[in-house]
Amino acid sequence: MQIRDKVFLVSGGGSGLGEATVRRLVAEGARVAIVDRNAAAGEQLARELGEATRFFAADVTEEAPVAAAVAGCRQELGGLHGAVNCAGIVVVARVLGKDGSPHDLDTFSRGIQVNLIGSFNVIRLAAAAMTGNPPDEGGERGVIVNTASIAAFDGQVGQASYAASKGGVVGMTLPIARELAGYGIRVMTVAPGIFDTPMMAALPEAARESLGKQVPFPSRLGEPAEYAALVAHIVQNPMLNGEVIRLDGAIRMAPR
Repeated sequence: MQIRDKVFLVSGGGSGLGEATVRRLVAEGARVAIVDRNAAAGEQLARELGEATRFFAADVTEEAPVAAAVAGCRQELGGLHGAVNCAGIVVVARVLGKDGSPHDLDTFSRGIQVNLIGSFNVIRLAAAAMTGNPPDEGGERGVIVNTASIAAFDGQVGQASYAASKGGVVGMTLPIARELAGYGIRVMTVAPGIFDTPMMAALPEAARESLGKQVPFPSRLGEPAEYAALVAHIVQNPMLNGEVIRLDGAIRMAPR
């Protein structure tokens, strides 16, 4: 699929990996719906990037706001050809705390709700819209890119909820790709390693440097623009379908 003149929806598009993806797609000539809970960040980015974007406030775990964003793509931007799932949260808690108390169930559930069910919510609503697109010369009607994490494979102590949610994103990639193949819609997942996002910004600089040095090569934190570059390539390479790509500099996380 060519990016120019196509319409994309990016969840979590107001910051981090999502923001970088929005910027990359707009730079390559796309029109983009920025979907985010953070209205201030999303609206500011939309103002900066101008007429090629629209902002839609939405929690990905809720049906109505996401459905409204999908409808807005079609009504205000002229269609929907791609969706990129970047919305997510990190939940860090041990199954048993230092005092022996069990992991709070609502906290565990929230991680699953946002990272896994939220991603599926966007997938199902975006796919339904894409089925109405006329196929291109290769028969393609749309592409969906999800964001997992290397925690899906190398989950650390305290990441039960996070690893489970991202493992779920990995696990649903192939079956959904197989199902949507009949409509000419591709489904891919990127599993980033340690990236320099707002989540990492809260850490002290020494801790950030230490994490970066754990990456074999390049020995640094990943840059959001590198994630966005992979998304752009996935969109444009029709043979990428039903697969998970680790984007991690060859790091394999230790238990702690």
